[in-house]
Amino acid sequence: MMLLKYFYDQKLAHASYLVGCQKTKEAVIVDPGRDVEQYLEMAQLEGLKLTAVAETHIHADYVSGARELADRVGAKLYLSDEGPAEWKYQYASNYDSQLVKEGDVFEIGNIKFEVLHTPGHTPESISFLLTDQGGGADEPMGIFTGDFVFVGSIGRPDLLEEAAGIQGSAEAGAHQLYHSAERFKQLPDYLQVWPAHGAGSACGKGLGAIPSSTVGYEKRFNPALQFEDESSFVQYILADQPEAPKYFAVMKRVNKEGPQVLGETKLPDFLDTEQLSAIVNDSLVLDLSPSAEFAEAHVPGTINIPLSMLAAWAGWLVDYERTVYLIAIESQLSEAMRVLHKIGIDQVQGVFEKTKVRAAGLASESYKSESPRELSPRIESGDVRLIDVRSDSEWNASHIPQAEHHFLGHLLDQLSDIDTSLPVVVQCQSSARSAIAASIFQNAGFDVINLAGGFQVWKEAGLAATSNETVTCGIAGNSTC
Repeated sequence: MMLLKYFYDQKLAHASYLVGCQKTKEAVIVDPGRDVEQYLEMAQLEGLKLTAVAETHIHADYVSGARELADRVGAKLYLSDEGPAEWKYQYASNYDSQLVKEGDVFEIGNIKFEVLHTPGHTPESISFLLTDQGGGADEPMGIFTGDFVFVGSIGRPDLLEEAAGIQGSAEAGAHQLYHSAERFKQLPDYLQVWPAHGAGSACGKGLGAIPSSTVGYEKRFNPALQFEDESSFVQYILADQPEAPKYFAVMKRVNKEGPQVLGETKLPDFLDTEQLSAIVNDSLVLDLSPSAEFAEAHVPGTINIPLSMLAAWAGWLVDYERTVYLIAIESQLSEAMRVLHKIGIDQVQGVFEKTKVRAAGLASESYKSESPRELSPRIESGDVRLIDVRSDSEWNASHIPQAEHHFLGHLLDQLSDIDTSLPVVVQCQSSARSAIAASIFQNAGFDVINLAGGFQVWKEAGLAATSNETVTCGIAGNSTC
């Protein structure tokens, strides 16, 4: 009989799966993340040997663990051989691997995987129909859809154009996705659907928070599967997509070429605080403190991304070419490095202990947070410059009339366009994202104030805001608020 285990990374909204044959004691991991210890521990617990990895496509939002497992335990790789030459796995020939196409079949013990080519999200995207032959079945019980079909949504086709800069690929992908969706509708209604992402992922819009579904349920209720006309589907799927994080282009390249093998790496060392002043001038120093603590006192020249928001924003704001250091407490370090490694930030050279940094008097800078009532007169009179760092969809739905829009993910690229002659007030929906923005502005030499409570409290206070009821909000940045 078959064993199926579900793994979910809440920070990246990433789902992966262990499928084991209990008779032969073999197991395969479908769409693994880079933190492979969780799979190795589960396999040992269940008395299984990890012998294979099956991957649905070259992922854009996290570093795949396929190479890590191939290197660590000799797992055989089943990777897509579909799509154009520029989207082939370049490291596969260095390992025991099988490049698979439409109609190919492979088996892990008594479990059969049949390959379906389901392009649209990416050209090389495949899905796996699973049949538990050990249980006597001769028909599939479910399908691993990767980033093709989600619960309540479908994969976005614009990432190659938005993140990787491949012009014209979005519309071409949307047409491919329509035909893949039509094919999906022909599958038996009883098939279970196991996707690679859940709510909060930027790989689609409006993803559901339920771990799995069925083909029949998605055919009835998934908005993206209700279209009978191709042009209407293309228009729908290309509209109101969330911003594509900049680091997605890096992930596509890393996963294509093959990520660095981590092995059983140590956590970075804690460094002497005396080194911090020199390091902050030449390197990126991330302070993982809660935003209220950072606002109260921090080291000049550092950027604040609280640990709880690291997965959502480090990929947007960290320069992958720069050396990185952290300011953190010891209990944060393991999770911080897990998150950073999962999005390919491998250049962390050391850590400074937060309490020692403060005790040494190095946290000498602060910024203010003020309420909407306090700031409203200054905003209306033009004494300050108001910067709204929310997403495009949030801005379009409603915003403060005097605000300028500079989405947080693009802020570092737009700082030179913002006049430094006035103090800057930064604002988001709740004041969490704007706290990150405040640290960026202050690091760049601006006099900055964070709008406490953000746009939500501004509206609750009855202060002026635009309204546009015709604008629909894609996912409203629900994993980044």
